Order: sequence, then C-alpha cells, then structure tokens
Amino acid sequence: MTDIKHPTIDLAKDLIARPSITPLDEGCQDLMIQRLKACGFRIEHIIFEDTVNFWARRGTQAPLICFAGHTDVVPPGDLTQWHTPPFEPTIIDDHLHGRGAADMKGSLAAMVVAVERFVAENPDHQGSISFLITSDEEGPFINGTVRVIDHLEQRQEKITWCIVGEPSSTNHVGDVVKNGRRGSLTGDLTVKGVQGHVAYPHLSENPVHKAAPMLAELSSKSWDDGNQYFPPTSFQIANINAGTGASNVVPGELHVQFNFRFSTQSTSDGLVQRVESLIDSYGLNYDLSWTYNGQPFLTDAGKLLEAVKVAIKKVNGNEPELLTTGGTSDGRFIAPTGAQVIELGPCNATIHKINECVNCTDLIQLTDMYEGILEHLLA
Repeated sequence: MTDIKHPTIDLAKDLIARPSITPLDEGCQDLMIQRLKACGFRIEHIIFEDTVNFWARRGTQAPLICFAGHTDVVPPGDLTQWHTPPFEPTIIDDHLHGRGAADMKGSLAAMVVAVERFVAENPDHQGSISFLITSDEEGPFINGTVRVIDHLEQRQEKITWCIVGEPSSTNHVGDVVKNGRRGSLTGDLTVKGVQGHVAYPHLSENPVHKAAPMLAELSSKSWDDGNQYFPPTSFQIANINAGTGASNVVPGELHVQFNFRFSTQSTSDGLVQRVESLIDSYGLNYDLSWTYNGQPFLTDAGKLLEAVKVAIKKVNGNEPELLTTGGTSDGRFIAPTGAQVIELGPCNATIHKINECVNCTDLIQLTDMYEGILEHLLA
C-alpha cells in the first residue's frame, strides 16, 4: 500500500470521503466551488427540490467550454465485501479505492486541477470556461442537469463544447471516447383480460395468451440497421408479470415493461407510433404509457473532437476509439441545445461495483488531457 501525492489525487480523496449517495452532495460541491472561486469563476447555486446543482463560469464571451459531471454516487452495497470502507479513500497497488473513485469523483478532481493549471498559465484566455455539476445523475435525474439546462436556455446562455467526465475508457485512460449515446425510451404496457377459473376458460379471457404473439413480434422485429456510429436499435422486455400466484386462476391483467435503446436512425415518436400500430393490429384491450429517457446524440466532427484527439495523443500517444455504446449520460440533456458533446473519463471496469477503484496514473493523465483540450481550444 503506497501513497501518491498529486493535486488531483488529493482532491479526489477529499471528494470520495464525503458519502454523497444520490441525491445527497454532502459538501462535495462546496469543495469544488471554493477552488473555482479562487481562480476567478462566478458561482450560481441552482437548487431544485432535493437536488443541489451549481453553474460556474469564468469569462463572458463565446466560445464556452463546459465541464459537466455529478457529485452523487450509487449506494455502496454490502459493506462487509469491501476491502476498505467505501468512503475512506485508500490507495492499494497504485489504485485509488472508494465509492465514486471512477464514477465520477476522480474526473471531477481532474477537471478542477486542469482548469486551475490552465488559468494560471492563461489568465487572459479566449472565450469562457464553465462547470455544470449536479447531485442527481445516479438517481431519477429530474432535478439535475436537465433543469439546469432549461434554466440556461431560458436566458440564452449557450454551451459551445461540453466534456462530460463519465468513465469512458476500457483498458487505460483515453483509449475510448464516447462521442454520442443511444436514446432510451421505456414503455409500460397493461393488457386487459377477464379473470376466472382455469377450468372454465370460456368464462374468462387470458391476457397472456392474447398478448404473447404480439410480444413475440415486438421482440423479433428489426427497428433499424444502425449506422457507422450506432448499432441497430434494440428492444428488450425488462419486466413482465401477471396472475395472483395461484395455479388455478386465469389472470385479469398482464403487465409488461420494455425499453428501446435507439440510434439516430430512429426517433422516439416514430418508435411509439410503430409500437402502438403493431399492438392495435392484434385487437388488444390495453393501456400504454411512455417514459422518454433521452434522445440519441452524436458529435462526429468539429473542433472539440479534434482537440480531444490531439490532447490524448500528446499525453499517451494513442488515437482514441470513438464509441456510442453503454447506457445514457447527462450529455443527452446538453446536446439538444446545439453543443458538441463528448465523454472522456477513466476506466469503467469497476463502476457501481464493490471495491470501486481507479488507476492513479490514469487520473493524473486525465488531468493532462483536460488541460490539453483547454490549451487547444482557448489558449
């Protein structure tokens, strides 16, 4: 067990030590704000319900580069399975252990230190630098980034480029950059029947039997072919249940929850229309509600992507792979404003797991990459 002295590691430790289980922040944002104020940022606290957010900006002119991230973490789970307590940051074999080390307090620390160094070297830099930080990314994500963006849009404050610090990398920092994400759309379907005794099927109507052919068609249907950046749109049944638990009762209702992860070849409205048309063709009695979790976005060219590639190449000599795989991120709320958005962060192998950790060298290199991006765009 060794200790590694570096400003990014020190700040990451301070952040990890605060048990900011979503939607709690536990003082993480105050730590960041104190550092940002010291190098000339104006701070705006934006609180919605149980969620604390802040918007920090240095400069008044365009272009505006934004570092976006979250201070909340998922619950640690069974504490007895952790090598060390999840909120006592510990370095083991050059890896920083603790809940949030990879997702994403390590990235937040790297962002702050990178900006401090850049501003010290470039006090009169071009354009503006901002931070959009929330404590509601791991939770229901309704009072965090999405509402801050609405707040900024109302006053026409536009982000030009955005770096989201989500753990994008696979084997070492910078080997993968997420230059987009698939959209997510959830359907909650109730198919209605008539409950009865299984021995008298003519007196009942089994919604499972009625819906089964329809569900088989939904699950086997091709929705699009994807494109060079996105795989084909996928449909998955996440939950399904019916019945009373008794073997002699025909259920009165069938409940099905399903999810689309969709490419830019499809739209949420188009998917809704196709699903409802298909269900209608089976003559079912049903209710269906939809939850729009986010539209797909893609940054396939532009100054931001160019700067990211240059910075990564300079730090570790690699050309990053551009991928859109994985779940959703808060980038889905920022991209619709017209901003170029990418995700660059440490390795994601241990995120949300017991004994979450991050390679200390990766965090130090990530700091250099963030600073290099700023130098390319604003120096």
